[in-house]
Amino acid sequence: MIAVVSLAGCGKKKTAGSNTTAPALNGPAPTAQLTATPATVTAGDQVTLSWRTTNATSVSIEGVGDMLPSAGVKSVSPTTSTTYHLTAHGEGGTADANARVTVTPVQNAVAVANDMTSTDLTADQQFRASVQDVFFDYDSYDVRSDAQGALSKAAAYLATNTSVKVLIGGYCDERGSNEYNLTLGQSRANSVKQALVQAGIAADRMRVVSYGKEKPFCTESTEECWQQNRRAGFSIDR
Repeated sequence: MIAVVSLAGCGKKKTAGSNTTAPALNGPAPTAQLTATPATVTAGDQVTLSWRTTNATSVSIEGVGDMLPSAGVKSVSPTTSTTYHLTAHGEGGTADANARVTVTPVQNAVAVANDMTSTDLTADQQFRASVQDVFFDYDSYDVRSDAQGALSKAAAYLATNTSVKVLIGGYCDERGSNEYNLTLGQSRANSVKQALVQAGIAADRMRVVSYGKEKPFCTESTEECWQQNRRAGFSIDR
């Protein structure tokens, strides 16, 4: 009788031990921020998505793809109004962030432009609205596919405004030697010039110069800043 009671007690302890709770999350909860610049564009214009996360091991933006887990930027060219949704996963759970881009159809933008008088926008403002910077990947001077919309818009403006001459500056982020970045900046400016030549713009209307890493747009040592500095920028060549 004693033996039976003893065995029953052991069985009860085993049953209790098997009902373990799910392990707790192993880390602090992640945070996420996402911005879109500019927030209002014409269809096909370039938008820069910038994100920053903490305590994340993976980051993705719906419809765009996987991103660097800490911070970065990505150029997109939406054709319709879009809310970009970012999800950050970490050992402490998940975090979400959204950024809304409002897109004006091309035909509406043209109608607005046609209604404006010459005094509505200065020549410089018209140029800046139509000829936008082109961004590059790290250590590359290949024109990315997401820059095609901006280049097409620039070519259309230059084809209409035949008296405008352009200075194309090549810029780099802070990594690498001065000499290397001067060469890379020159290659980036030349790549953009050749793309516009292929679009029908006369080569003698465009002049290129390399600024290397000497004229940064952003001075923080982060991927977000480095992406802003990897560009070809335009100005009217007077």
